[in-house]
Amino acid sequence: MKYKIIPVTPFQQNCTLLWCEETKLAVIVDPGGEPAILSKTIEELGLKLVKVLLTHGHLDHVGAASKMARRYSVPIVGPHKDDAFLLETLLEQSARFGLEHSTPFVPDRWLDEGDTVKFGNVELLVRHTPGHTPGHVIFFSESTRLASVGDVLFAGGIGRTDFPRGDYQALISSIRNKLWPLGNDVQFIPGHGPMSTFGEERMTNPFVADRM
Repeated sequence: MKYKIIPVTPFQQNCTLLWCEETKLAVIVDPGGEPAILSKTIEELGLKLVKVLLTHGHLDHVGAASKMARRYSVPIVGPHKDDAFLLETLLEQSARFGLEHSTPFVPDRWLDEGDTVKFGNVELLVRHTPGHTPGHVIFFSESTRLASVGDVLFAGGIGRTDFPRGDYQALISSIRNKLWPLGNDVQFIPGHGPMSTFGEERMTNPFVADRM
């Protein structure tokens, strides 16, 4: 599996293309906006988009999901159904954050703990990781030791929990009980900012390091 991070929107959200090297079939994780840029990248790489994947329902992660799904006639997969309330309020989120209007939608498939998502010869494992939002999920490739974690964990930080239905203790539990067991060697792509590894964060992250 290969990947390319494409920062979008004024929030510089890490939209990510993941694709199977053998088949060139691809998924796009958290297309938060700027669909023209995303489509151009897909075409330049010679990929065939087969799914839109969502980690959670905040606008900067889903703003272009419907447009990409319609353009490529592909399903929207994720997040967990507990984020339905966020997808129902996308117009209000648009007004609050001053981003391009995004109309409410319902994914073609909700995700839950232990589900898998497949494209080409790639399989991603789903973990339900509430805290930043109640329906947040992450995607993990065991074969390439790569995780797409949305806004659960950052290099040197963790997701905010002051949004509606955020839960600090649930977030810490998700990181320690859902992410750390995947392995210290796992590289992760956060929703914003640079990549890191779980091992590095266990040593240095001021919120969730093992010494805390």
